[in-house]
Amino acid sequence: MDLAERPTRILHTMMRVMDLQRSLDFYIGALGMQLVRRQDYPSGRFTLAFLGYGTEEASTVLELTHNWDQVEPYVHGTAWGHIAIAVNDIHASCSELAESGVQITRAPGPMKHSPTLIAFIEDPDGYKIELIQRS
Repeated sequence: MDLAERPTRILHTMMRVMDLQRSLDFYIGALGMQLVRRQDYPSGRFTLAFLGYGTEEASTVLELTHNWDQVEPYVHGTAWGHIAIAVNDIHASCSELAESGVQITRAPGPMKHSPTLIAFIEDPDGYKIELIQRS
């Protein structure tokens, strides 16, 4: 593949969610993302919502897919890991998130074998989100 024709960046990652409004409340309300775009597809009975910290043109975003007729929770599988989000102050972020009812599954602290400060939280569907202190 010619260098000029190679992929240039990750556009988005997609996760299926059971309750779109609950997930939007979590990602927008608790994590401060912005709804970039949302589209309902009535003939397919699903909705796509794209969220992030910038535009799709400049940033990688998160795609939430809500299948209207899904009744059983999705199986995350053993290959799924997590998404990671940068924070300026991991202790303050986790404190605020915990106060708003977000489940902290790993308290802030150094990563094994590294001084990098990390923590883990869960979204409403049980997806793991790693917070990494970047300041």
